[in-house]
Amino acid sequence: MDQAIDRRWRDPELLFKALPSVVLQTTCFLAPLVMTFILTFQRTRDFQLRWTWDLTVWTDVFSKPHYWTILGHTLFMAIACVVICIVLAFPIAYGLATRFKAIENEIKILITFAFITDATLKTFGWVLFLDKKGAANYLFAHLGFPPDIVAFLFTDWATMLGMVYNLLPFAIFTIYLSIDNIDRSLILAAYDAGASKFRAHWEVTLPLCKPGIWAGSVLIFLLGVGVFLEPKVLGGGKSPMSAELIRQTFETRVNWPLGAALTLVLMVVAVFIVLLFTRMLGMKRAGFGT
Repeated sequence: MDQAIDRRWRDPELLFKALPSVVLQTTCFLAPLVMTFILTFQRTRDFQLRWTWDLTVWTDVFSKPHYWTILGHTLFMAIACVVICIVLAFPIAYGLATRFKAIENEIKILITFAFITDATLKTFGWVLFLDKKGAANYLFAHLGFPPDIVAFLFTDWATMLGMVYNLLPFAIFTIYLSIDNIDRSLILAAYDAGASKFRAHWEVTLPLCKPGIWAGSVLIFLLGVGVFLEPKVLGGGKSPMSAELIRQTFETRVNWPLGAALTLVLMVVAVFIVLLFTRMLGMKRAGFGT
């Protein structure tokens, strides 16, 4: 069988069909990644790039705890965003797949329209809503609450609100697809075996929708470590995240080698965490995690 597979991959027709994908991956991903890596060994002087081929940039990155503090804050915010999005998305997706079948298309359209609305517009909309003289405090004041009760604008809480709002649809739709594809007869069989609704949900529905939960978690985490609009606008730049630091390094400081190094560090750490959790889940499924 292995020889048959080898012959298939040696088939010129198969290689020719795979060529466009290989070229696309090479030119759009691998080539820029290699160029970014090479850039980290250069230096800048008088806002101009100098081809020196040394380790000055990497020494700077690993010797200053400031960069790693921001990276740790970024990972914490991304992981917290994943947890909040999954907790909020699961009941929404479950209701969409089971309880609101009659209007599920309308609900999905509304979620999609909210999702595809420009992120900048939505983020600044939250600023207007959460401002001390914004709509939120105005409504609460007329309900009898103390003035300025909503006063967490330009904090990490506001940043998290923006991240969850912008990334929540990824979790909703991935979990919805998993729940919608569950064979209803499996749940009915659990009921016939004497399981309560809670136990059937815990032992049948939840395990079967784990792929959707995991896919949504990975998407939200990888997108969460790369956000820069929310911490800059809603967070007021008081607690920057890695993507905003990288943007400032490229645009404001015009230090391209340092920005390239910080980009690679963020990519490697984020991918490592995803692979680590994937490995842990794989070991648990195989029976080694207990």
